Amino acid sequence: MIAASIGLVMKRLSLTLALSALAYGPVQGETIARQWNEENLAAIRIAFPDPPVHARNLFHVSVAMYDAWAAYDEMAVGYVHREAASPENGMSLEDARREAVSHAAYRVLTSRYVDNRHPKTPSSAGTTAQLSFDALMGDLGYDIANETVTGDSPAAVGNRVAEAVLDFAASDGSREANGYNDPSYSPVNDPLIFKNTSSISMTDPNRWQPLAFDFRVTQNGIIADSVQTFVGSHWGGVRPFALHRENDESLLYLDPGTPPLLGGEDEDEFIENNIEVIRFSSWLDPDAGTIIDCSPGSIGNNTLGENDGTGHSINPVTQAPYAVNSVNLADFGRVVAEFWADGPDSETPPGHWNSLANAVVDHPDFEPRFGGTGPLLDDLEWDVKMYFALNAAVHDVAVAVWGCKRHYDYVRPVCSIRYLGYNNLFPEVPGLIETITEESSAPGERHEHLDYYIGRTAIYAWGGETGDPENEYAGSEWMLAQMWIPYQRDTFVTPAFAGYTSGHSGFSRAAAEVLTAMTGSPFFPGGLATHTVPAGSLEFEAGPSQDVTLEWATYYDAADQAGLSRLYGGIHVAADDGPGRLIGAACGQDVWQLANQYYDGSILDKAVGVELAFDEEGQPVLNWNQERGLFYQVFESNDLGSFTAVDAASRAGEDAASLQLSIEDRKFYQVRQLAD
Repeated sequence: MIAASIGLVMKRLSLTLALSALAYGPVQGETIARQWNEENLAAIRIAFPDPPVHARNLFHVSVAMYDAWAAYDEMAVGYVHREAASPENGMSLEDARREAVSHAAYRVLTSRYVDNRHPKTPSSAGTTAQLSFDALMGDLGYDIANETVTGDSPAAVGNRVAEAVLDFAASDGSREANGYNDPSYSPVNDPLIFKNTSSISMTDPNRWQPLAFDFRVTQNGIIADSVQTFVGSHWGGVRPFALHRENDESLLYLDPGTPPLLGGEDEDEFIENNIEVIRFSSWLDPDAGTIIDCSPGSIGNNTLGENDGTGHSINPVTQAPYAVNSVNLADFGRVVAEFWADGPDSETPPGHWNSLANAVVDHPDFEPRFGGTGPLLDDLEWDVKMYFALNAAVHDVAVAVWGCKRHYDYVRPVCSIRYLGYNNLFPEVPGLIETITEESSAPGERHEHLDYYIGRTAIYAWGGETGDPENEYAGSEWMLAQMWIPYQRDTFVTPAFAGYTSGHSGFSRAAAEVLTAMTGSPFFPGGLATHTVPAGSLEFEAGPSQDVTLEWATYYDAADQAGLSRLYGGIHVAADDGPGRLIGAACGQDVWQLANQYYDGSILDKAVGVELAFDEEGQPVLNWNQERGLFYQVFESNDLGSFTAVDAASRAGEDAASLQLSIEDRKFYQVRQLAD
C-alpha cells in the first residue's frame, strides 16, 4: 500500500506629482530602496530597450531588496532567500537593512548591466552604469570589494541574497547566458524594406514582418541592426511569479484568443482596425484646429478593455467637478504618443510605471498605509513591498504578453496598412481613404500630386518626419497608402516584435492594479495627477503648439491612456490594446494576492497538494504542487512512525514536481515545504 501525507513547515529621473514636470536628481529623504530603484531606471535608459529583459531585471533587483529587508523582519518571508538575521555589534535595525539591501541590489545590478549586460547594450553604457553603482555605494559608505557571503554582517546577508537571486534566475528560461537569443524563431515574412514603397509583399499578411532600414536607431539613441530581429520571441517560456498553467508547456498562461485575421471570418474587423489607426494618424494635424476636453471629467473611467468611458463626475477628494482642460486634438495625440513611448531616453514601459509609482509616494497627500487603512508603514517597508509587487506584475505581463506575441505572431500596422493599401483592399472612406481618379488628381484637386497613381489607394494621414523636426511639423496629407508611416522617428518606426497583444497595455494595467490595491484607492493622491508638456518640446516634430497638460484621475485612466497612445503612435491596432489590458489586469490582481502571502508569512502555511497517479506502465508517480522559490523535500516511511528524506531539499523552479515510485515499495510518503 502506498500513501501520501502532507508536511508543512546617466541620470536619475524623478516624476513629481502632480506629475507636472520632469525633474532630475534624487528626492530628499528617499529610502535606500528608492535610491537603488533610481539606479536601475538610470541603467535602463542607457541600455538596449528590451522591455521583457528590463521587466525581469526590475523584478529581480526588487526581489533582492525585498529579501534582504525581510531577513530582518519577524513576519515577512523572502521570495528566493530566507534567513533570520539580526543587527550585529550594536548596529541599528535601520542601518543593518540599509547595508544589506544595498549589497543585494548592487550585486544584482552589476551582474545585469555590467558583467552580463544585454549584448546589444554598448560597453560604454555598462561602464557608465558601473561607475554610478560604485558611486552610490561609496556615498553610502559601503565597500564594493566586500563580496563575503559568510558571517552575520549585513554585507554578508545582502551578498547571500544576491547570490540566491542570481542562482535562481540562471535557470528561468530567459537564456541570459546566451545573450537572450532565440534560435527557434524565424519570421514567415521576408523583411519589408522600409524605404521601398513601390512594391509590398508578404507571404502571410496576418503575421509579423521585420523591417529593414538603411540606418536604425532605438528610442534612446543606440544604433541597432539594420534588419529587425524579434525581441523576446522565447519569453513566454520564462519563469513567472504568480502565473500558473497546466503541465502542457505549449499552452499560453493567458490566452486572449485569435485576433481578427485577413481572409478569416472577422476580416471586416481586421480592416476596420487598420482604418481606425489611419483615422488616429489623420488627427495629428495641428492646423485642423479641432479642440477637445482631455480632463478626467470628460475622458477615462472606462470599462476594462474598452474606451467607452465618459469621465468622472467629481474629484472624490475635493468633491468638486474636474475643470475643463481644452487642448488641440493634434497636440493631445502627439503628446500622448510621445509621453507613453517614454521619450528618447526610454526607460521602457515597466520602468515608466516605476517612475509613476515613485511619484505617487512623493505626493504630499500620500500616506503609506497598506490598502489605505491601518497604521503608517515605515517608508522603507512601503518601498520594498511596492517594488516587489509592482515589478513582479510587470514581469508576469512580459511572460504572458510575449507568449502571445510569439504564438500569434501578429502583424504590425505599418505592414498591414501598406499591404491593404497596395492591394486596394480598403473600402472607400470619404476624406480618409479614397481611390485616386482622373478627377481627384486633376490640377487643384486633393490628389493632384498623386496623378501618376490613378487607380491606387490614397489615405489622409500624418505626413512623416520633416527635414527639420525641431522647427517644422508635417501635419496631415494625402499619400499612397503603401507609403504610410506611424507617428515615430523614421529610424525607429515600430518595435521589433509582433503586435498581439500590446505590452504597453498589459504593463500599464498590471501596474495600475497593484497601485490601486496597495494604496487602497484607484485614484491618484489628491484625486488628480498631471503632467505638463511645454509648447515646442516634442521630440518627433515641432510642437505642441501650446502647453499640454495630461490629466488622470485614476491609475486605470493613466493605464488606458498608455494603451490608447499606441494607436495615436501607429504602433498597435485596437485588437492588440484591449486584450493587453485584460492580461494586465489578471497579472496585477494575481501578483498582489500572492505577494501578500510573502508579506504576512502565510505562504509557509500553504498546503502542498499531493496526488498519487500512475504512468503508462502502471507504475506510481507522486505529484505535488509547489511555489517557485520555496524549498521542498520528499520523505518516506514504512510505518508512519518516522520519516527519512528520499532526496535533498531543492528550491522549486516550476509549478509542479513529481517523483517516480515503484509499485513494490509499499511505503508512506510526505512532501514537506521547508522553512529554508
